[in-house]
Amino acid sequence: MKFRMTFDRHSMTATLYDTPAARELLRMLPLDLAIGDYSTNEKIAYLPRRLTEIRDEPFGGERPGDIAYYAPWGNLVFYYASYRYSKGLIRLGRFDDGFEPLLIRGDYPLRIAPA
Repeated sequence: MKFRMTFDRHSMTATLYDTPAARELLRMLPLDLAIGDYSTNEKIAYLPRRLTEIRDEPFGGERPGDIAYYAPWGNLVFYYASYRYSKGLIRLGRFDDGFEPLLIRGDYPLRIAPA
């Protein structure tokens, strides 16, 4: 399960895990959203509706390049620096070829489509 994400002239491909939440996200595609900076380690984008097929289970092995859904706020999270699991964070997948475009600061239109 793959998607392509484009913003600010950059394109990134990601592989989603085979989970109910990731499959639900894939069924929502294509999406036109906005991506912006949050904190010092991530960019976020709000979905048009909340995911409903989530399982809030703690996980380990957190690392830059992970893609997650934060259930309390209903947003996608794209990590470009270290982070730690917190309650309500659902890991959905990872970027395939790095995450360097996420380091570009600012808010941009975002397109997510099946790859």
